[in-house]
Amino acid sequence: MTTHPWQDPALPVPERVEALLAAMTLEEKVAQLGSRWIGKDKGATGPAGPEPESEHSVAPMESEFSGGPALEDASRHGLGQLTRIYGSYPITVSEGAAELVRQQRIVMASSRLGIPAMVHEECLTGFTMHGASVYPAAIAWGATFDPELIERMAAAIGRDMAALGVHQALAPVLDVVRDYRWGRVEESIGEDPYLVASVGSAYVRGLQSSGVIATLKHFAGYSASRGARNHGPVPMGRRELLDMILPPFEAAVRDGAGSVMNSYSDVDGVPAGADSWLLTDLLRGEWGFTGTVVSDYWAVPFLASMHGIAGDDGDAGARALEAGIDVELPDTIGYGAELADRVRSGEVDESFVDRAARRVLTQKAAAGLLDPEWTPEGSVATAAEVTLDSAANRELAREVAERSIVLLDPGEVLPLSGTGRIAVVGPCADDARTFLGCYAFANHVLPRYPGVDPEIALPTAAESLRAEFAGAEIAYAPGCAVDGDDRSGFAEAVAAARDADVCLAFVGDLAGLFGKGTSGEGCDAADLRLPGVQADLVEALLGTGTPVVVVVVSGRPYALGDFEGRAAALVQAFMPGEEGGPAIAGVLSGRVQPSGKLPVQIPRTPGGQPGTYLQPRLGAVHTGTSNLDPAPLFAFGHGRSYTSFSVGDLRLSASRVPTDGAFTATVRVRNTGDRAGTEVVQLYLTDPVAQVTRPVVQLAGFQRVELAAGAAAEVVFHVHTDRTAFTGRDLKRIVEPGELRVLAGTSAGDLPCEATVELTGPIRPAGPGRVITTPVEVRPEH
Repeated sequence: MTTHPWQDPALPVPERVEALLAAMTLEEKVAQLGSRWIGKDKGATGPAGPEPESEHSVAPMESEFSGGPALEDASRHGLGQLTRIYGSYPITVSEGAAELVRQQRIVMASSRLGIPAMVHEECLTGFTMHGASVYPAAIAWGATFDPELIERMAAAIGRDMAALGVHQALAPVLDVVRDYRWGRVEESIGEDPYLVASVGSAYVRGLQSSGVIATLKHFAGYSASRGARNHGPVPMGRRELLDMILPPFEAAVRDGAGSVMNSYSDVDGVPAGADSWLLTDLLRGEWGFTGTVVSDYWAVPFLASMHGIAGDDGDAGARALEAGIDVELPDTIGYGAELADRVRSGEVDESFVDRAARRVLTQKAAAGLLDPEWTPEGSVATAAEVTLDSAANRELAREVAERSIVLLDPGEVLPLSGTGRIAVVGPCADDARTFLGCYAFANHVLPRYPGVDPEIALPTAAESLRAEFAGAEIAYAPGCAVDGDDRSGFAEAVAAARDADVCLAFVGDLAGLFGKGTSGEGCDAADLRLPGVQADLVEALLGTGTPVVVVVVSGRPYALGDFEGRAAALVQAFMPGEEGGPAIAGVLSGRVQPSGKLPVQIPRTPGGQPGTYLQPRLGAVHTGTSNLDPAPLFAFGHGRSYTSFSVGDLRLSASRVPTDGAFTATVRVRNTGDRAGTEVVQLYLTDPVAQVTRPVVQLAGFQRVELAAGAAAEVVFHVHTDRTAFTGRDLKRIVEPGELRVLAGTSAGDLPCEATVELTGPIRPAGPGRVITTPVEVRPEH
């Protein structure tokens, strides 16, 4: 029986929320904007047992925020969110469900109104929990060029989280890569805003189809920090922000994303966490976002301690709230009692508190947390049925891994015959942790608990190759570690290579956090040379005369120009997850037909090409005015297979189109090889003359096309002129008349098809309702 109108599910949600707000004290409304993280201060309570090693942080500057009030005290007026109940230390499903019930019961019993808290967790490579499936990192999602597959993967992740009582997931990362040296490139989907928007929005749809709120991060500009330094300032103008950084967020908001997380960085001196233009005027006023904005961990107190735009934590809280941050994570610091005091003194208008609390309570109502029959026990009623690393999950992880591996250059040796003597060398050859991103539980949390088993099968490359090539004689030698300068293993590795018919060199990254890895959050690179002495190891292997296949397993692209023409083949695997070993082995054997494409370029030199392909002429063309050639070794969108394709016969539906019109671009793709395969047909646009500089080429559409040997298909791209829009001199987005070049092919560096269309009529504004996608049809030829 309901006793209050806000508990009545028959009433519209807005009515319930307004009734609840009217009944709340100021302190109770403020409490809904806060959070509590109990798990960061405790060790494992289950069979694992050990206490955490404090030098391994799982969040930035975590040690400075250790401790905090008991949950009873933190929730005496209520609580907005509970932080990472499952993802903070090794815990089983049953232990985690019991802990969730315990914490929710405390929250409900400690306050007058008894409102439950939202529960959030991380899921950048799958549910960040002990024993949960680890999917490929986000940069590998981009390499699939397959939004539908990523949507299915996200739905599976969401189902596991929802069954364990989780309401909100802190993913996906929609930061567009701007500098490959940034440690969080592995968490990003790629360097092109349309690719990031397409794949990222698919992840949002999949996750939210399971009833879990997706959180877009990091809003916005984080990936463009000066010198690629994590948490660094961003020297970016408004035009670059609007055209390169914000489109993926806008696309995901249109797809109904329920939450947004602010960026740590400042852009042109204004921290995102205190930017009302970004968080309110643009996000809500222009884009129509209706969900919640949550702070990145400790981003609110950082406004005082790191940015220096607030005098203390209370001042920081006031500024963040007024700008548009609704919920402070992971603990309440700036949104505590001092915020209520500032409201009472008149320093902060209570309407800002009401605005944020209304948004929080709306989501709680939608999640059923205000319903009288909701119970913590009911929220985890099916938890016992969850198999965190189910066969279905692993099959999805395998599919994503296989589709993400990029065959850069097959040379003359791939696919391998699978017989004879094979030397497997390198630090990534027999350590499956190198396949996992920095937010995988094994790399994110378990370093604090040495000796604790990850509780999932993690076949290494060496193990997978022995299974793949059962008839071959395989010798293994690590050669060196991922990082450091120890060359003592070189001799053994060189000997193994010299005695082999082919050498497989596995080099790359081991993800970690805040300097405890070569890739990941806070693990930024000074340049793009392979970490440690790995490049020297490859050089030593090449000197043996044995054909060397270089397999790069990494979270960022590394410069491979020194190996061009000398390595027998080159393969790029972007942290392919728990099934990465079998997937790589399958590609090397030819059992798996590679179809991955580069979501980022592969540089030629370690320091001369830190930018991405989206450059104007001055940044993309080697004119001789500088001795540094910006051309990459392998272009954005590049990827080979064990068959061949031709792309040609580009036809436009019209040669002249009004600036408010549309046209189709049709291209023919044929499998000219002798086995089935998949090509990613890509459409690019270029604007030769515009009022501001424009990229030399920019992706406008793409489509995976599966073709049997000899088969062909027509690929039809439906291009609205809104897709040509850019931010003009007055910082308004426009469609400009003039000549437009349309190009098609298989990468930004392989565009054999070109046609021209003229946009006619006046300059036209292209506002929030503009077309932001390019629908594609595939018409098989019979």
